Amino acid sequence: MIEHLQKLPGVGPKTAQRLALYLIERPEKDVLAFAQALVDAKRQVGLCRICFNLSVQPVCDICRNPHRDDRVICVIADPRDAIAIEKTREYRGKYHVLGGVISPMEGVGPEQLHLQELVHRASKDTVEEIIIAIGPSVEGDTTTLYVGQLLKPFVRVTRIAFGLPMGGDLEYADEVTLARALEGRRELDY
Repeated sequence: MIEHLQKLPGVGPKTAQRLALYLIERPEKDVLAFAQALVDAKRQVGLCRICFNLSVQPVCDICRNPHRDDRVICVIADPRDAIAIEKTREYRGKYHVLGGVISPMEGVGPEQLHLQELVHRASKDTVEEIIIAIGPSVEGDTTTLYVGQLLKPFVRVTRIAFGLPMGGDLEYADEVTLARALEGRRELDY
């Protein structure tokens, strides 16, 4: 059990051992319910056929929601990014999950991502803006540049700003973060 738990992201040997001991100490009905929840999730959760986010239905809740703005699509690398953005309660548009980022070292090229489907969605007359929300890294920046160039003929393309976290001190920020913060500056609205 410890070996299997260690295969989970972010779980090292000590955490795996603690989790295994915790599960062994739980009542059998709790462990069986947990195991069944894992099996059910694996069997029932798939990808939305429109945006490629995780979904139990063929079309996810966000794509089916008539109150979401069809004119704006936020391009993200991973379903976890949608969860993070949804927590802000600020974004009202739709999503498009690429399924990763371009990474030649990992053998991931544009053809492994959901880019053709994105181009098809972006070329519709109803779409006005594509927001690229991919994390800043060499692979993320490469993917952002590629997607931006691919979609620019069809629609307005923007990228989320990057910079300093709330409560962060300038003296502790690295040069790249400070440069991004300066690039992403905007006028004050008073």
